Amino acid sequence: MSIDTENPIAGVAGEPAEPGETTLPEPTGGFMSRFHRRGQSGFLGRYALVGVWLVVAAVYAIIEPDVLLTSGTFQTIFGSQTALVFLGMAAVVTFAVGEFDLSISAILGLSATFIPVMVVQHGWNPAVASLVAVALCCGVGAVNGFIVVKLGIDAIVTTLGMGTLLLGLTSGFSGSQAVSGLSNGFSKIANTTVVFGLPISFFYGLALAILIAYLMRYTSLGRHMAFVGANREVARLAGVHVTRIRIGAYVTSGLLCGIGGVLVTATVGGFDPNSSPTYLLPALSATFLGTAAVQPGRFNPIGTMIAIYFLVTGIVGLQLLGYTGWISDVFYGAALITAVIASTLTRKRALRV
Repeated sequence: MSIDTENPIAGVAGEPAEPGETTLPEPTGGFMSRFHRRGQSGFLGRYALVGVWLVVAAVYAIIEPDVLLTSGTFQTIFGSQTALVFLGMAAVVTFAVGEFDLSISAILGLSATFIPVMVVQHGWNPAVASLVAVALCCGVGAVNGFIVVKLGIDAIVTTLGMGTLLLGLTSGFSGSQAVSGLSNGFSKIANTTVVFGLPISFFYGLALAILIAYLMRYTSLGRHMAFVGANREVARLAGVHVTRIRIGAYVTSGLLCGIGGVLVTATVGGFDPNSSPTYLLPALSATFLGTAAVQPGRFNPIGTMIAIYFLVTGIVGLQLLGYTGWISDVFYGAALITAVIASTLTRKRALRV
């Protein structure tokens, strides 16, 4: 087997990769490997989720036009999902390299709790508190990466334990109470209205998704990430810095969660540390469902963004039609199960071809 050192992905596959495309080796098996095959769907397959989203929105609009077709509903759906967007991007980065991180919501909670506690109760400058909070989150990501990659401990066990640890620490740090009282000046970094009544935090998330999509699709780093996610051993033989990329994914995940925590805190003026676990299932559901869009069978940021707003549209619509809050758990849980089942069946069908 010859390996092209300039483009190890193309060399291992035996054919040069087209610009912007990644030719991956056959995945080595296991749960995560089914999300690292190259999508072969046409336009319909890539954007079917968008079509379903439009149909769902149209049905709601027909049933309750006076409630659904309002600027308030539009702003609720698109302007209040900062936490999910940043958590979804953090999940994409780790999943793309074949890792698993169940501590993302707790890391966001660490950032979102640290800031109001230090600013309101200890008089810190908000900017300094935000920088320290993000640095702490990067440190947590580095610890996760070290334990999983260097020590070889199972990622699910490690990050689940880390998430529980952080939840306990943040609850103790805040006295198990919501802390609020941040200034209106600080809230401007997230709540400033730009266009269509949407806050600037929405455009932060959009810009982040586009940036990650570009890096993953058009740069050597993105190709190496996909290569590592598909087959670590072959990537290592091809000269890819597998350890560095895996640990870097955890650190980047921590960074994104930390920034997300800053924006969430700025949006509401404080944070309740006991609420952080509620973000995990929606973020994971959207990330897995996102593998059905844009790049079918692959974790991708644009697909995750589409999935986030599709799920939120469904939930907001049902709530406005009179269903209680339990519907969100049902919707997100069903979406996660459906996404995994669909991916498994698609993978099996591809292997039979």
